[in-house]
Amino acid sequence: MEIVYNQHEKHFVALDCIIFGFDQQGLQLLLIKRGFEPEKGKWSLMGGFLRSDESVDEGAERILETLTGLTGVYMEQLYAYGDVRRDPVARTLSIAYYALIRTDQYDKKLADSHNAQWFPVSRKPDLIFDHNAMVEKALARLRRRARTQPIGFELLPEKFTIPQLRSLYEAINNQPLDHRNFSKRLNSMEWLVKLNEKDKASSRKGAFYYQFDPNLYQKLVQEGSSFDLK
Repeated sequence: MEIVYNQHEKHFVALDCIIFGFDQQGLQLLLIKRGFEPEKGKWSLMGGFLRSDESVDEGAERILETLTGLTGVYMEQLYAYGDVRRDPVARTLSIAYYALIRTDQYDKKLADSHNAQWFPVSRKPDLIFDHNAMVEKALARLRRRARTQPIGFELLPEKFTIPQLRSLYEAINNQPLDHRNFSKRLNSMEWLVKLNEKDKASSRKGAFYYQFDPNLYQKLVQEGSSFDLK
């Protein structure tokens, strides 16, 4: 049997992770300070090369765990970047993923060992190669997904207040939301469970905590309900 693969050029395959988090300051992006050439000392997405014994999804999960120590978080394949000159060293194709993590759960010491730092998305530094374009595409995807799927809850603690949830969606969409309409829409969604507990840190009256119930959400979706924050 004739093997024709050797007649073709070989290329490197990289995986780059756009990692989003959320805190009281807004939507955040986890970046690393690059420790090798080219572009040593500049800010970059966390990335690495695909190994021969793993799928692209497995490779992206490995790279995310290497930086954060986390597994099983929300991660989605975003886009393949293949401009001929995107990497000055060698012809490298990059498959980008974006992930949503809780800023209180990742391994900070592990991230520090990679010179990682959180930046507000609105004030991120200039990034190497085509990483700026990756972040912008990931933001656009996140905004679309968050309107029709409950992925925003991946960025919140297990219990949260309606004001916290509204702040999250304002940060994702980079625009204010009408407080009354937003609360009314959320209160109509049965999968949002109100707890008999209040957060009194911001006011004497306090705000009730809520939880997202994924099992109830899936059940209601099967019965015809939908998530709609458009």
